[in-house]
Amino acid sequence: MPASRILRQPTPVSLISKRLSAMNRFTCALLLAIVGAVLACHHALPSTSIGPATLITNVMLLDGSGAPARAGSVRMADGTIVAIEAASAAARADDRVIDGAGLTLAPGFIDTHSHADRSLLEQDNAIGALNQGITTVVVGQDGDSPFPLAAFFGRLNAIHPPINVASYIGHGTVREKVMGADYKRVATAGEIARMSDLVRQEMGAGALGLSSGLEYDPGIYSSHDELVTLAKTTASLGGRYISHIRSEDRAFWAAIDEIIDVGRQAKLPVQVSHTKLAMKSLWGRADSLVAVFDAARARGIDLTADVYPYRYWQSGLTVLFPERNFSDRKAAEFALDEVSPPNEITLTHYDPHPEYAGHTLDEIARMRAADPATTLMWLVNEAETAEQEHRPAGETIIAASMDERDIGRIIAWPFANICTDGELEGKHPRGFGSFTRVLGRYVREQHIVSLSDAVRKMTSLAAANVGLRDRGRIAPGMRADLVLFDPTTVIDRATPADPHALSVGIAKVWVNGVLAYQGGRVTGARAGQVLRRNSPAT
Repeated sequence: MPASRILRQPTPVSLISKRLSAMNRFTCALLLAIVGAVLACHHALPSTSIGPATLITNVMLLDGSGAPARAGSVRMADGTIVAIEAASAAARADDRVIDGAGLTLAPGFIDTHSHADRSLLEQDNAIGALNQGITTVVVGQDGDSPFPLAAFFGRLNAIHPPINVASYIGHGTVREKVMGADYKRVATAGEIARMSDLVRQEMGAGALGLSSGLEYDPGIYSSHDELVTLAKTTASLGGRYISHIRSEDRAFWAAIDEIIDVGRQAKLPVQVSHTKLAMKSLWGRADSLVAVFDAARARGIDLTADVYPYRYWQSGLTVLFPERNFSDRKAAEFALDEVSPPNEITLTHYDPHPEYAGHTLDEIARMRAADPATTLMWLVNEAETAEQEHRPAGETIIAASMDERDIGRIIAWPFANICTDGELEGKHPRGFGSFTRVLGRYVREQHIVSLSDAVRKMTSLAAANVGLRDRGRIAPGMRADLVLFDPTTVIDRATPADPHALSVGIAKVWVNGVLAYQGGRVTGARAGQVLRRNSPAT
């Protein structure tokens, strides 16, 4: 029986003491301690009452299901959506009323592939996410996750993040913990077993599942059997698998086959990260890719994808050499002919020679009086040497490798949701503009998808694809993550030259019922929550 029923009219502690005067002192003290503990538990029980409500009236509701917009109002209280009402719903005496002015109200957008963990712990205000309507980010991507997650989640809770945060456990992270510097080989059975133990530990902390980054060290050296084994461990705990696949260019189709086979053998949902056809010879084959995806789903494999709306990606120079043959001129020339031309590769950060940051490979080649292939090999080897000598060796590039028509076809696939693959403080504009770019360019201008379907891809589909249960829909009982925007003006403004330019058309954003963004500014509210697998909020 609940304590609230047992103690509806609690007997005063002093009276209990008098009635026990005939008992020995020890028994009396013990009973008093028990009663005190029960009373404390009674007062600590969560309240079931609903506090003052906020009523957002006069809006066009896109509830996240993909259904067309309809006029309505939304009532929320204590961070939860309480009711959907008529557009001109009457306010109650203690309601806080917000006139939506006929704008569109949608669930808060969910970024299923984010690198926001790199700055959230530094108490970033998350304007990069909020200015495009994002209320939840999923981190721990590309095989790289904070470790241990329990400590990361604890630190996030302590600083109260401005947006909601969930995480995967990184395959590369557990591989590095087990194998250390000796990772450039196939793991032994014992090492894989120890990796499985770490996956269990991190899943126990609330990870959504396992992520991999198979173009990066140390994941690039893993065997397929290693991935399947760890995916089976993840599946046994109700998790899922998301992957930056082993190749997005030269060995693309084999890499797609690999993730499909992981899903088949491990029997868990699998998601292709930031899906792209990143090589000229692959351009125009998005229909073939979608056909492979559909065939896998028809065989019962729960395969999904996420995608961001830009021709260019951000990574490191080493991904241009999948064989890690940094001095192979033919490999360098292939990368520049097929993956990205030298005038569309820009160094955004280069520790060995900081003066090169902001310049294209073409420009650096002219500065060094060398050809682009020679310059590319030199840049990679300089960074590798710096790392070996324990000097600053960090380097990142932005490179254009995709075709707009393929991007649009992938966005239109019914099981592809939108992501940023971005940072809150990064040099790629996707961190500030991915979602508004889709709404403005792929919906309003190009009519690639309808507005209602684009919102579905940003909300309920995104939630389903990562396993979040109480976000992504406007419905009673769902969490009150909401975005109010103008579909006639919403657009991104961030560019490679100005990657932090704010979007327009996002009027207001609520995180767990608290106003977090309005008028182009964050409010300073820090109402975000840590979201754990099967445990919506802590």
